[in-house]
Amino acid sequence: MSGETKMKRVRNFFQHHFNPLHIFCRLRGAGLSAMAARRMSMVYEKVVYKVFLL
Repeated sequence: MSGETKMKRVRNFFQHHFNPLHIFCRLRGAGLSAMAARRMSMVYEKVVYKVFLL
């Protein structure tokens, strides 16, 4: 596997697992209400995700 292919796989992994919708689903799965999970994932998106633009 070439270095470029590895980097794409790593990037795809991070894009998926740190996606705000993925975070929302994990928070819901952890037992948070829909409203609380939505608020937390929105803050996460604005403060973290958009800064790094994964």
